[in-house]
Amino acid sequence: MTTHTTRMLIIGSGPAGLSAAIYGARAGMQPIVVQGLQPGGQLTITTDVENYPGFRDVIQGPWLMQEMQAQAEHVGTRMMWDTITSVDLSGPPFRAVGDGGDVYEGDTLVIATGAQAKWLGVAGEQELSGKGVSACATCDGFFYRGKKVAVIGGGNTAVEEALYLTNHSDDVTLIHRRDSLRAEKILQDRLFDHPNITTVWNKVVERFIADPQTGELSGLALTDTVTGESSEIAVDGAFVAIGHAPATELFKGQLQMDDGGYLIVEPGTPKTAIPGVFACGDVMDHTYRQAVTAAGTGCMAALDAERFLAEREFAAKKAMAAG
Repeated sequence: MTTHTTRMLIIGSGPAGLSAAIYGARAGMQPIVVQGLQPGGQLTITTDVENYPGFRDVIQGPWLMQEMQAQAEHVGTRMMWDTITSVDLSGPPFRAVGDGGDVYEGDTLVIATGAQAKWLGVAGEQELSGKGVSACATCDGFFYRGKKVAVIGGGNTAVEEALYLTNHSDDVTLIHRRDSLRAEKILQDRLFDHPNITTVWNKVVERFIADPQTGELSGLALTDTVTGESSEIAVDGAFVAIGHAPATELFKGQLQMDDGGYLIVEPGTPKTAIPGVFACGDVMDHTYRQAVTAAGTGCMAALDAERFLAEREFAAKKAMAAG
């Protein structure tokens, strides 16, 4: 068992965690990034990325995360291949234990553990991910310009995704397992008023159907939740919009969370209720959930961590001088 100490400990290695590492390293904080179960975050399972600033051509998600990691290491970040199993936020120093028993201690802690889209768990879903099946309309809707698309879900996320997709498609179908939506009334009004959106009630997706020639999504197999009747619908793209699950299990009982399990921060900042502990990226953002916004909040977390340490060190010097 080894104890690793740093001025800034970062848990998570997606755009938020690596951006925090880049800024923290450049400030001389010698950050440690514990990479977690999915090094690189959700972008490592995203193929074409067309909306990250700075690249005129489509880039690959895994490549972008490799470049971010290389940049973080180049400026002085230590990357650890480990998964945190417990944390103690009673510090500073804040303490995290890896699944192999190694201990990580940080004078500041940046939480960038992200969130995962919830999936239906039906046949063809994972096989066709990136081949017509997606969980992010703002990420992938552009690829379905002029095509027929479906959104599966009935909450705010589903309605927002359906409305967003009308920017690219004039044939959007919302499929919901019940006969009424859970989304806010104002969103429902916009949805029902839109001429390019059709709502299909009381249906669940049993299977995503692949085109045998292309291997791409060609349709959905549906079952009626009232009658049990089976049917099929032809689509070019399907967006699963049944919510996200933030990776916050580690922090239950130690940090405040909202009803969805997202970490609560001071509005407009990455500051949690514990001084010196910061949360950035999708673990605290259930609204935007984009790589570029995650990177931005990672930058904010590093800058705030640097200020926190500077103020604490200045106060300690003053106390010593007075004593």
